[in-house]
Amino acid sequence: MFSPQIAVNDAISPPFAAIGDRKLGVFVSLDGVQTLVTGVSGSVGSALVPRLRRDGHAVRGFARSRERVTRAGVELDDLVLGDATTGQGLKAALKDVEVAYYLIHSMEGPATGAFVDLERRQAAAFAAAARAANVRRIVYLGGLLPQHAAPSRHLASRLAVERALLAAAPEPVALRASIVIAASSRSFRFLVRLIERLPVLALPAWRANRTQPIDGRDVLEFLAAAATLPTLHTGRAWDIGGPDVMTYQQLLDRIATVLMIDRPAISLPFNLTPVASVIAAAVAEEDPGLIEPLMESLEHDLLPRDRDAATVFGVKLHTFQAAVERAVRDMEGAP
Repeated sequence: MFSPQIAVNDAISPPFAAIGDRKLGVFVSLDGVQTLVTGVSGSVGSALVPRLRRDGHAVRGFARSRERVTRAGVELDDLVLGDATTGQGLKAALKDVEVAYYLIHSMEGPATGAFVDLERRQAAAFAAAARAANVRRIVYLGGLLPQHAAPSRHLASRLAVERALLAAAPEPVALRASIVIAASSRSFRFLVRLIERLPVLALPAWRANRTQPIDGRDVLEFLAAAATLPTLHTGRAWDIGGPDVMTYQQLLDRIATVLMIDRPAISLPFNLTPVASVIAAAVAEEDPGLIEPLMESLEHDLLPRDRDAATVFGVKLHTFQAAVERAVRDMEGAP
């Protein structure tokens, strides 16, 4: 088993010097830390693995299919096959693990809300296995919550998973993000397809609500930094976002500008999400079971509460413009 090496502020290594100067507490050295990344064949997990290995982590992956991991081009120190729903393989995957990344989301299939129960069962199985394995830190990526309203089904499910995981380890860290701007982000690709394919954008009432999208590169930096976040800042959820606050209509307009597409817009006085989501999913060739819960989440402002998260985690944020330009270039260059 790899054991973490603890270093106090006056003996921290150069990569952490700037954080140490802020007297944030105790650091865990990256040298020899055994980590687990679940959802390793997904867009976030597959991008996170090389970032963690670059930092010196020994990375084990957990997935249902070896073929999917191979197709994703992920190079791991170890791979355990299993299923979080049944709990199969979790004991082996979590053996000797210090830091476990939980990147499992289950929103495929019919728009019946079945994903809520599925995500709850997966999180409960993982939490129990992590407790039994004495995992020190669990890192979870969820979604921003409305501050003055009840969360949608999608966000309520993310919150339930977050609570289960925060209670399963001594030093858990949850990250909550809004729309992730990246070529691999299904939410971003969905918006791009709508702009490209609809001659007129019919924008529901949620167009005036505000959010704070974040560059996918910055999400990876937050996730990587969470592995060594001082214990003073663990045991809680952190809201993260990019530097730009905007309405959803402004978000669409700015993406269209980067795409060099001029689309007239019609402002609707209602949402009608069950109907609008089916139409939008058909236009974008997406799963309605994914799109309807996501569109429900747009019906309130989704803004970070933590204005100091980037400083605490040591992340330099990209602007929305830079994020969209990079994501569009990556989409154009993808096979």
